[in-house]
Parts: sequence; structure tokens; C-alpha cells
Amino acid sequence: MRTPCTSGEPTAPSSWRCALPPLLRYPTVDELGARASALVARHPGDARLRTVGTSRAGTPLWLLSVGHGTRQALVVAGPHANEPVGGGTVLRLAERALADPLLTEGADATWNLLLSLDPDGLRRNEGWLHGPYTLGRHFRNFFRPGFLEQPEWLPDGADAVTLPETRALLDVQDELRPFLQCSLHGVDVGGGFVELTHDLPGIAGRVAQHAARLGIPRELGPYDTLYWPALGPAVFRIPPPRRGDLAAAITEAAVESTWYHPHRYGTVTAIVEAPMWGVPAVEDGSPPTDAAAVLRTVSHTLRRDTQRLERLFASVRPFVTAAPDAERLLAPVDDYLLVCPGIADSWDPDVDDGARPLPPLSTAHLAALRISGRRLTLRTAGLLHQLVTAAGTDPAGALPELDRLIDEWCADYRDSCGARWIPVTRQVEYQTRVVQTVFELAGRHARVGSRSGEPGWGSQAAVPMHRE
Repeated sequence: MRTPCTSGEPTAPSSWRCALPPLLRYPTVDELGARASALVARHPGDARLRTVGTSRAGTPLWLLSVGHGTRQALVVAGPHANEPVGGGTVLRLAERALADPLLTEGADATWNLLLSLDPDGLRRNEGWLHGPYTLGRHFRNFFRPGFLEQPEWLPDGADAVTLPETRALLDVQDELRPFLQCSLHGVDVGGGFVELTHDLPGIAGRVAQHAARLGIPRELGPYDTLYWPALGPAVFRIPPPRRGDLAAAITEAAVESTWYHPHRYGTVTAIVEAPMWGVPAVEDGSPPTDAAAVLRTVSHTLRRDTQRLERLFASVRPFVTAAPDAERLLAPVDDYLLVCPGIADSWDPDVDDGARPLPPLSTAHLAALRISGRRLTLRTAGLLHQLVTAAGTDPAGALPELDRLIDEWCADYRDSCGARWIPVTRQVEYQTRVVQTVFELAGRHARVGSRSGEPGWGSQAAVPMHRE
């Protein structure tokens, strides 16, 4: 007999029952597979598990399908290795779909849940997945591949894909032709928000209700969406893919074309972001007292801290390159240090770098920019810490300085930004409810014909933004 979802879970309708114990921590790659297998064993007639590809390290890419409807929903967990909330969410969605026939037979729908798009990267984050959940532990064990190794990207178009994870995702999209695709993301520090390829009337109000009930701050001005149109508070319209160079894409707003690859089938794509540490200021839509002063501080801080890290990196690089698997850690360090100066210049009101001017900024926007700048340097410091530790030698004496910077910058998040941990159960519940809302509203969305022949649409080479 199934037991109710308790153990600190938010109250849910009585029809929702957990077939498995509730997740109090993020699931690992192996736990995702084990839990999915257990669900299939309990529901062999309604749930199926198959591999749709293999990662670069040989890990199976598992797709869990629930229901037998003709309308396909595709939910992708773990597109970014350091954002593990999606794994818990796809398991929760499977449980809900198995328990509530309105989500399957009643909607003539099948839920297709990709357990992790980057399982190799997720394994590299297992040093912090089970807690204790502190900012310092998170960033010292953080891993995210270099930009060109992140499987949601199509930097050279669908025909030139080399990553097996990306090819598997494209193949699943082409096989299923889903009416809905949800990509599950996590925000380390900030708030929740949603990005859509189509407007879904009513979604902003529903997201606000979910966030309020679960104590999740909504991020009204994310750096990711700085130049994108808002469809409502914390809901944004994803622009079509466009061509550009990598550095420009990282500092501006281009998009991953895997989000648009199934557009030819009338697919609605939603990117659902759920925060780990919430910051109240990201939902303050009031006008700032002195935006220019804040921008100067944020840009100068990012520039100064980047220079600190560049000096540290130069001192350790000669002896960390031989560390085990150093190349995978060096790539994102190089990427972050490449883009930070340009980002600082783009925010600095006293620098005319020829880039697109900043849009009007609210207090929420400024809070998000401050968080984003700090995020870039903390991630870089954490990766450098791992490199030096793995090398087993520190002739430059960099580790004490890296520890000091990580502690100082985490304290800034905690004490100055007010970042507070959100329990995993609430993160998962919030993301699950938002996905269910998108599922409901997308089901009402009229199917549109192919627009793949129109300029700017489809899966041509497109440069994704730096979803930092």
C-alpha cells in the first residue's frame, strides 16, 4: 500500500501518493536509476524504462515513460551537471503520473522523463549532493563542464553534433515530437523563474501561487533573461536562436537551440528554474535609488576578484595540469576567466564597450547582477581549489588564499545577500508543481505548423547564452 507524501512535504491533494520514500536530499546517478527501476517494478503495466543513449563515460541515459497516451511530454533533468534538483523532480512527476490518471489517460498523455542528460557531470558533483548543504561545501565541490561540453548546446547546429548526450536528446525529440518539453534547471543562489518559447496565458499567476505556498522567491530580473521580453512576473519569452560568436553569446542573450529543435513539431518548451539558496531581494521590483552606483560596485568587484583569480591561476597552472583529469576542470576555469572582464565592462556605466546598453533595471535586476558576478568568481575559485587539491602539491601556497576567498565570498552571499537554504523537498515540490502547470496550460495551446523554414527558427547553428 502506498503511503502519503509526508516527512516535511507540503500538503498535497489526497490523490497524490509517493510510491517511494520522499527525497530529503538530491539523488545521485545510481539512486536515480534504482528509484526509477523500483517504480517500473511496481507498475510494469504503466511505467517503462529504456536507454536512449550512452554518455561519454559509458553511463546509460535512462528514459522513464509513464502512461500510454498519444500526446508526448518530454521532461529533461540534469542538463547542467551542478543542478541536481531535476532528478528529484522527474521521480516525483513519475509518482504523480502513476497515481493520478488525469495526468495520463485523462490527458491522453505519456510522460517521458530523462533522468539525467549529463550523468558524468552529475557524478562529479557527488561531493556535495548529500550535504551538509552549506555554500562553502557546495562551491568547493562544484563541477560544471566547459561551455562547449554542456549537452544542451548546439553551437554548430544539429548536423554537427559531436556529444553523444546531445545526439541522444535530439533523437528523442525527433522520435517523440512532444507537445511539451520541459528542461529542469536549478539556481544555486537567487530565485525561481520560467522561460518559454510560447506564451501560456495564466502561467505567471500560477507560478506566483506555487512560490508563495512553498516559500520560494521569484526572480523578477535574472541575468539569463536580461534582454528578453517578460510574459509576467518571473516568466520570460525565449527569443529564437541567432548566430553569433561565443564571447558575445556568453555576455548577451542568445539561446540553446535544443530548446527550439522540436519547434517544427509545435512543441512548447519551458525552462523551469528552482533555487537552492533563496534571496528575497530578487523579487523586489521597485525602482532602485541609484542604479549607477550599484552597477559601479558590482562591476568593479567582479573585475577586481577576477584579477585575483587570474594571478592565482597563473601561479598554480604549471603544476596542476598533470593532476588527474585536469583538462575537465581547466576548461571551465578558462571559460569563466575569459568572460568575466567583458561582463564587468558590460555592467559598468562608465565603460563604453560598444555592447548593447542595459535595459531599465529594477532592484531585483541589480540583486541578480550582484549574485551573478559573485557566482562566477566563486565557481572559478572552487574549481581551482579542486585542481590544486587533486595535484597533491601546492608550491605556490594557493590553497590558503583560495579557502579565504571562498569563505569570504560565501559569507557575502549569506550575510549581505541574505541567502538561505531551501530544503530539497521544497525545491522539488516547487519545480514539480510548475511543470504540472505548464503541462496543463500547454495542453490547451493550439498546435502550430512548422516554422522551421522561417529565418531564425529551427536547429541551425546557434550560440547559447552563458547560463551561469
